[in-house]
Amino acid sequence: MTTTPFISRKGMTRRSMLGAALAAGAAVPLATAVGPAWAGEAAVAPAATRLMLPVPTGPHPVGTVQLHLVDRSRPDGIAGPGHFRELMATVWYPARNVERYPVAPWMPVGAFQAFLADAGFSELAPLGPLTAGHVGAPVRRSGRRLPVVVFSHGAHSHQGDHTAVVQELASHGYAAVTVAHQYDTYTEFPDGRVAVPLRDRRAPTLPGDFAADVRFVLDCVEQLAAGCNPDVDRRELPAGLLGSLDPRRIGAFGWSKGGTATACATLADTRIRAGLSLDGPMQMNPPLTGDLDRPFMMMTAEFTRATTPEAAAFWSHLRGRRLNIQAQGAVHISYGDNEALFPQVAQLLGWSGQQLQDVIGTLDPDQAVKIQQAYPLAFFDEHLRHRRGHLLDGPSPAFPAVTFLP
Repeated sequence: MTTTPFISRKGMTRRSMLGAALAAGAAVPLATAVGPAWAGEAAVAPAATRLMLPVPTGPHPVGTVQLHLVDRSRPDGIAGPGHFRELMATVWYPARNVERYPVAPWMPVGAFQAFLADAGFSELAPLGPLTAGHVGAPVRRSGRRLPVVVFSHGAHSHQGDHTAVVQELASHGYAAVTVAHQYDTYTEFPDGRVAVPLRDRRAPTLPGDFAADVRFVLDCVEQLAAGCNPDVDRRELPAGLLGSLDPRRIGAFGWSKGGTATACATLADTRIRAGLSLDGPMQMNPPLTGDLDRPFMMMTAEFTRATTPEAAAFWSHLRGRRLNIQAQGAVHISYGDNEALFPQVAQLLGWSGQQLQDVIGTLDPDQAVKIQQAYPLAFFDEHLRHRRGHLLDGPSPAFPAVTFLP
């Protein structure tokens, strides 16, 4: 494993990572948040078992493939002359005949090791969860192209941090594309380079940079839809992927800074027919401006309209269908994989109930997982597939913690 020479990990202590994440309204990564609960405790080797992600509820098995992408319209001043914006992306899709294809890890091995090492918990590496995605499995074709949803992660996080949502969408017939925002993420490139978040003010890590990445990924989606392989290494793609995506039915969602980036990209790019923010602070400089006449949904926890003026201002400019839901007891990380992973970590390490609540809030973890599986699916079903159910009409007895904010 080699680490990209232009990304330094110097000074990435648990305290600095957590402080920066909280200041940015970012993800509290699994390894980082484990830290405080371990403080002062003797090192205990966890049981030799993997953490588990929620099983998707859809009727289709899931396939996945990574793409190595380079945006030649954006020179990369950090990497140096002759270099351009370089990204890893992953496509998740309904698959068939998956039995002989291995399942993908939550994060690439090298990236996961760097992720844990920066937080001082390399001993957790054997616990890395596996996903439901079978690497390289052929695409299930049903006679109609697949609607597409693009995902943008939070600051100092990684593209797998909302795998529960992503593989849920894929199991219900979507192509979900996650993007690793270079210089603000943990990721691994095909040549073995491992990239970690960069502490450099010159780095393109603002919400607007994330939004530009999302729009570039939309270009790549159009290439895939047209039968062209956007992977710069021209690696073989799963059978049936080329020509299977529908560029006329594209949605986007993101968490934290990725939620803000989703709002920015949706405002700027009409290819995005519906946008969803998972507790995005909507804080940008310059601020988000302009009216949006396409559907947008906000799932808030800490960055509410009542407490965050930027979120309230963005909401006031939504002219199409708009929704704002909030789950009682939710905290910033409640709409992501950590709600499934932390209770398992707590059990392994003997945390008290209060220690666990200090990390994930008081929302029941099982309910939190079901909320993040059900509501994004219902939203995109309504606006990309014209399949309107009743879940988004108002409070549901199946989800008593969820309230609809006027």
